[in-house]
Amino acid sequence: MTINEYQSQALRTESHVTADPAPYIRILDGLMGLNGEAGEAIDILKKVLFQGHEFDREHMAKELGDIAWYLAVSADAIGYDLETIFQMNIDKLKSRYPDGFDTEQSQNRAVNDI
Repeated sequence: MTINEYQSQALRTESHVTADPAPYIRILDGLMGLNGEAGEAIDILKKVLFQGHEFDREHMAKELGDIAWYLAVSADAIGYDLETIFQMNIDKLKSRYPDGFDTEQSQNRAVNDI
């Protein structure tokens, strides 16, 4: 198979059914920003672990700040404030791990436990 044949075959599985993107643009912007900034943060650590760079805490803190900004935008785009989202997360974790993290509970989570 040539690379062009692969491309032709792969495109057969592309979905052309899409929702109107307009209401989702802020969510998309926020999530793309989160992904980009998370990539920048992991790149800092990659360079430390595999390329001999020194760890720059301030640079990492700035990237985490960028992640926080995009998280705030994403939350607002879906009509939630960060306090509510954080509380939802803590409630989920308390339900999942009532006595703190447990490897067995992690490996045997309920089917609908997201």
